[in-house]
Amino acid sequence: MTAPLARRLLAEGFGSAMLFAAVIGSGIMAERLAGGNVALALLANSAATGAMLFVLITILGPISGAHLNPAVSLVMAIRGALGWRDIAPYVLTQLLCGIAGAWLTHLMFEVPILQVSTHMRTGPGQWAGEAVATFGLVLTILGIARQRPSLVPAAVALYITAAYWFTSSTSFANPAITVARSLTDSFSGIAPRNVPMFILFQLAGALLGAMAVNVLFPKSFAREGERPLYPGALPKAD
Repeated sequence: MTAPLARRLLAEGFGSAMLFAAVIGSGIMAERLAGGNVALALLANSAATGAMLFVLITILGPISGAHLNPAVSLVMAIRGALGWRDIAPYVLTQLLCGIAGAWLTHLMFEVPILQVSTHMRTGPGQWAGEAVATFGLVLTILGIARQRPSLVPAAVALYITAAYWFTSSTSFANPAITVARSLTDSFSGIAPRNVPMFILFQLAGALLGAMAVNVLFPKSFAREGERPLYPGALPKAD
C-alpha cells in the first residue's frame, strides 16, 4: 500500500460508512418487508452485506487494503503489512465513519438518528460464534491472499454471507461495526452492555486465525501470473 495515509484513511472511512450502512440499512428494510419472517430478513441482510463487501474490497483494496475492520488492521500490523503508527488512525476512521454510516442510514429510513440498541446478544454460545466468525474471516483473507489474491473480494464476501448463517451470533466479526450496531435499535442491533465481550472474542479469534495461517501456509506463495489485490499486504515469507 503506497498511497499517502490521508488517501488510505479516506478509503477506509468511505468503505466503513458504506459497509455499516449496508448492514444496518438492509436489516431495517428486511425487517419492514419480511412480515415477521426472521429467516427471510436474515437472508436479505446477509445477501446485501456480502454484495457490498465484494464491491468495497474490489474498489478500495488497492488503496488502503479495504480492512474496514480494526481486527483485520491489527493482524496486518502484526504481520508487518501495516505500520504500527497507522493503526490508531485506521481504527479511529473505521469507527467514526462507521457510526456516521449508521446515522446516515437512520436518516434515510426516517427513524430517530440517535438510538441505543435494546437487542440482547450474550452468552458463551454467541461469544464462541464471534470467535469462530473472526477466526474464519482472517484465515480467509490471508489464505486467499497467498494463493489467489484476485479472489479476495469474492472469498471474503462469500465467507461473511455464509457466516451469517452458521454462527450463533450472525457473524459481526468486526469491533467497529459492533460498536456502531449498538447505536441502532433495529434488526441488526446489539445492546451496548453486550459489546465488550463480543469485541474481546473477535480479537481472540482474529489472532488465532493469524496463527493458523502460519501453520497452514508456512511459506507465502501465489499462482504464477496472479497480481496481488493490494501489493505489500502480506510479507513475502514468514
